[in-house]
Amino acid sequence: MKIAFHGAARAVTGSKHLITLKDGTSILLDCGMFQGMGEVTEQLNGYFGFDPSTINYVILSHAHIDHCGLLPRLVSEGFSGTIFSTPPTMDLARILLMDSAKIQMQDAEYEKRHTQGNTPQDEPLYTEDDVVKTLSQFMIVDYNEEYTINKQLKLLFTDAGHVVGSAAVHLQLTEEGETSRITFSGDVGRYGDLLLKSPQSFPQADYIIMESTYGDSLHKDLDPIENMLLEIIRHTCMVKKGKVVIPAFSVGRTQELLYALNGLELKGKLPDVPFYVDSPLSIQATNVLKSHPEVYNNGVKKVLAVDEDPFAFKGLKFIESVEESKAINNDPRPCVIISASGMAEGGRVRHHIRNTISNQKNTILMVGYCAPGTLGGKLIAGDQSVYLFGAPYEVKADIRAIKSMSAHGDYEDLLQFLSCQDPALVKQLFLVHGEYDVQQNFAQRLKEHGFKHVAIPEYHQEYDCKKEPVWST
Repeated sequence: MKIAFHGAARAVTGSKHLITLKDGTSILLDCGMFQGMGEVTEQLNGYFGFDPSTINYVILSHAHIDHCGLLPRLVSEGFSGTIFSTPPTMDLARILLMDSAKIQMQDAEYEKRHTQGNTPQDEPLYTEDDVVKTLSQFMIVDYNEEYTINKQLKLLFTDAGHVVGSAAVHLQLTEEGETSRITFSGDVGRYGDLLLKSPQSFPQADYIIMESTYGDSLHKDLDPIENMLLEIIRHTCMVKKGKVVIPAFSVGRTQELLYALNGLELKGKLPDVPFYVDSPLSIQATNVLKSHPEVYNNGVKKVLAVDEDPFAFKGLKFIESVEESKAINNDPRPCVIISASGMAEGGRVRHHIRNTISNQKNTILMVGYCAPGTLGGKLIAGDQSVYLFGAPYEVKADIRAIKSMSAHGDYEDLLQFLSCQDPALVKQLFLVHGEYDVQQNFAQRLKEHGFKHVAIPEYHQEYDCKKEPVWST
């Protein structure tokens, strides 16, 4: 058995990990799109590092685009096997992949109109027809129900607590009479998340592929999220008479914000200003979450006993049309705007940032991880000037961040996730989905907790499980 790492290797995007058995059976864990990698992003998304037609199965940890966004490309290039996921993950993948295809097709049309002839970069990675075909290859598997894929391969999903439907993947692989257990963490959520159940414990593994996004960070804010939101909104909207712009991922972060704001209304503290969710995709994602109440934690269930919709409150308006979105920017009154994308790399939020960034009465509030090269990352880093739509803008608005709203666990959460394992029985632990310096720090913590063999694979690197562990940081 071999494991190759074709994405999210010393980076936080493009998750793809390929397991190949001795008889040639190939299992791909995730098939994510690279995002926010600068000029090389397009090149990375155009090359898998393997032949899609040789893949037998894909097992999907969750529906974020950096984990599922290249599935239609995989299908269009010859993959005809089955894609396994939890039920909510398929529901989310349907809307996210359709949205991704639509954006790519629109961008390709724009490029063709503004360049001479058809060049390779003018073509979308995939089309809506590719998405439809991809969705027909999905098979759903519920949490905590062992599923036999074939005589060699058994699958188990456990709740990873990251977003609705997110799962840690556990495989039992048998070849030549020997059985190995592999766990792929997917993305691990927070213990004590606002909405979702905490990550579950899982069976002992021989090999673990582990995310490490916040492997050297703690999300310890001094105040609860509701209090921090209240302070920022009051100061910006009520005192300075400005706008609060919150770049937020359509899946997960937007729903957490709505739930926290609803909590303020239930306590009679919500400021009397307009609240806008300016993202059609966020509206669809919120509806998916509402349709899967089985993922809610006990706190949300208690709120549901007194409030039938914990994601709605006075003053909230969902924006769908472009005309309505433009009208918000033309309205000088104080308000709160929640809009995608979370790293401010695309979508309507960039227009809202352009409209507010050079006025000191406004606040741009970041509520999750932003890769260093993204607009959100530059704002968090304190850049005094940023480019938007090809023009420089001076940063005069307040830049604030609530780190505890990250859907990724910090290093204490990651260590707690692994606490169900006997480190002495883990033959190799691979760190993926993290920046290299962060991974090196987390690897040291893991060794201090008894995990002797910790590897940080490079892009396209392959590991032969039959050999003695040879990788160590």
